[in-house]
Amino acid sequence: MSFAIVILVVVFLALLLLDVPVAYSIGMATLLTMLVTVDFTPAASTTAQRIATGLDSFTLLAIPFFILAGNLMGRGGIARRLIAFARALVGALPGGLAFVNIIACMLFGAISGSGIAAAAAIGSVMHPKMVENGYAPSFSTAVNVSSATTGLIIPPSNVLIVYSLASGGVSVAALFVAGYLPGLLLGGMLMAVAAIVAYRKGFGKDERVPVREVFKRFVDALPSLTLIVVVIGGIVAGIFTATEAAAIAVLYALLLVLLYREVRPRALPAILLNSVVTTAVVMLLIGTSLALSWVLSFENIPQDAANALIALSDNKIVLLLVINVLLLAVGTFMDMTPAILIFTPIFLPIVVTLGIDPLHFGILMVFNLCIGLCTPPVGTVLFAGAGIAKVPVTDVVRPLLPLYAAMLLALLVITFVPEITLFLPRVFGL
Repeated sequence: MSFAIVILVVVFLALLLLDVPVAYSIGMATLLTMLVTVDFTPAASTTAQRIATGLDSFTLLAIPFFILAGNLMGRGGIARRLIAFARALVGALPGGLAFVNIIACMLFGAISGSGIAAAAAIGSVMHPKMVENGYAPSFSTAVNVSSATTGLIIPPSNVLIVYSLASGGVSVAALFVAGYLPGLLLGGMLMAVAAIVAYRKGFGKDERVPVREVFKRFVDALPSLTLIVVVIGGIVAGIFTATEAAAIAVLYALLLVLLYREVRPRALPAILLNSVVTTAVVMLLIGTSLALSWVLSFENIPQDAANALIALSDNKIVLLLVINVLLLAVGTFMDMTPAILIFTPIFLPIVVTLGIDPLHFGILMVFNLCIGLCTPPVGTVLFAGAGIAKVPVTDVVRPLLPLYAAMLLALLVITFVPEITLFLPRVFGL
């Protein structure tokens, strides 16, 4: 292991343990490594150019648009309508409210593209209902936290856009389409585990809803669900690019919240400001991660890592399992955006050598890192969901264990059955 990587890892982990934000930890670890191991002046100039050119991307422009659309949806009564529709469909089944939480998170996550937004919007409504119907508060929170991650796999998803950038050209449209079946598989497995736990614990179910009321709630939720069709349908049909689709999503979301009259025009500046702040955080993460990627490349670390893994085994299954384990470990302490930007250049050449489609690997990578979002010690969705429910994080971990098992099983299925990921892109010619 080179001296540079030792400094980088030690400084980064030390800063994380001191609760320094991830973006600053990456930036300071990169800066210190450059000061110690390279000729700083030309390296700093090259790094600055790399950050500027990396952020000057038409594809990345989709991220602030999707963030704004998600914030509009989060404030616009969308979550309440999706929950009402889901309750009408499955609420009366044993463990039905857990199903409602999972389905609503999948729908809202697909619309907003944010795991934290899904955990907050759906959890704030569903947690009191589930507790009222006899569900343990810790289990209710665990269901919400685990299901909120599905929205990062089911498009539109900002992290898939970041992977497209890091991979050097994998189609955003193909990534978006590829995420549907893995996301649905994950949601189905979480529902299966929730049903078993609810049956064994005797958790309550919701009231049965007449067919007429089901139809009424569907009509009420239809404008929100149509956003997915407009955005993804337009991309697949070649009517507009992912970035243009993000702008259309903002326009549609704005018209929708004004139609629902859930957001007054005077509240829009605050939503815009929140979106700008979130975008700035994401772009800072991307910028510092690009700088770190340059240092890694300069020190030949991606090539050394690839050679070490290939020397470990030439068996495709063994290497995929090793990469999955490494990504799961990374996800426990690093946010998704920098993890994708840093580790895609390291792992992608290896998997391509093994004959694995970069599209398939992109979904695998995002799926792995989604599990980290609900895993201590840095799981942002875990802490957001526990904070909304006012349940200690330590109480949530135990009921999360069977849900972790479902997520890992889904990961293994997607890893070794690539057709689950690649089927839809092939159908649509992407």
